[in-house]
Amino acid sequence: MRLPVLALLAASLCAGQAAEEGKPASSNIMNAEYPKVYADLSAAFRLKAPDAQKVQVDIMAKKYDMAMGADGVWTVKIPPQVAGFHYYQLWVDGVSVPDPGSDTFFGVGRQFSGIEIPEAGVDYDAVKNAPHGQVRNFRYYSKTVAAWRRAFVYTPPDYDTNLKVRYPVLYLQHGGGEDETGWPKQGRADLILDNLIAEKKAVPMIIVMDKGYAMKPGEQPPQPPGPGRPFRFVFTTFEDVVINDLIPTIDSTFRTLADREHRAMAGLSMGGMQTFQITMAHLDKFAYIGGFSGSGGIGPGGPFDAKTAYNGVLADPAAFNKKVKLVWIGIGTEEPEMMYKGVHAFHDALTQAGIKHVYWESPGTAHEWLTWRRDLHEFAPLLFR
Repeated sequence: MRLPVLALLAASLCAGQAAEEGKPASSNIMNAEYPKVYADLSAAFRLKAPDAQKVQVDIMAKKYDMAMGADGVWTVKIPPQVAGFHYYQLWVDGVSVPDPGSDTFFGVGRQFSGIEIPEAGVDYDAVKNAPHGQVRNFRYYSKTVAAWRRAFVYTPPDYDTNLKVRYPVLYLQHGGGEDETGWPKQGRADLILDNLIAEKKAVPMIIVMDKGYAMKPGEQPPQPPGPGRPFRFVFTTFEDVVINDLIPTIDSTFRTLADREHRAMAGLSMGGMQTFQITMAHLDKFAYIGGFSGSGGIGPGGPFDAKTAYNGVLADPAAFNKKVKLVWIGIGTEEPEMMYKGVHAFHDALTQAGIKHVYWESPGTAHEWLTWRRDLHEFAPLLFR
């Protein structure tokens, strides 16, 4: 299903670049020649491992065997890939290792290598000659979990010069298996906002990117699924952290507009589910809500009932529509079937219930960072208008 989109992207890549020329991926470490990305979106990998017996590249749920040359260097060129950011790993004699030529990224619960496959004709997440904001490493103490926590906070380009200005805040969450580094690193949230603000398409705002996991002292983590035990998402402690610790600390530390009309929350996948759980329970604190590949329609529990969900806050659509300025739902057209159907069913349920919302699909992308970068690019311009 991806091939038409892939062909279109490959055909429109820089016309002057020959297919055999390849360029180091932008995700490589400094001065690393490999991995390379080619004009047709194929990629080449290289690893020096003269004592290894078998080396493979594992990317997009497929393994490719590498061939060793006389110099002990293993190489492989893999077929064209879908544009966007992809986690990958190397297997050396059955052991999973990161690629020494790639930067590493936290995903799926561990550090992975990653490769950027460029999207043709798109620069909304590129570094441009425009004013740039800052991403600050922000540590705060949470009384809820009795521990120090870290969030990353994006401040817009004029934050340190317009000292009399206060800013609205977007709380932006990562997905399952990722952490607070996801949006500033894999998601390029700062560059997306820099460019939107420079083009006057988005209101200057602060973005808070926290870790979506939290446990109180002595609290046990949720049990994984097993026989007779379905998977359950338990976010109540993180909800307490956001409401009782994070928001008050952000408002007391940064120049925020500290009211619900200037506060939004959004997240991808697990972070989208967290967003709906937290915002729907605290509509006194949030007026803008966004779910990227994750929403109230995802997960077990039977059909979604708008009249009873979230303690009935959707039961009176007129009152809800008056209070909440934006509900935004995004999904990739190539998402896993259960994910796509769940989000689309939530969209249908809200429509039937008379809840105003925006539903948007990312063409040709799956459960991946290109979908979520596009989501943020579409969502942010609608905030705080």
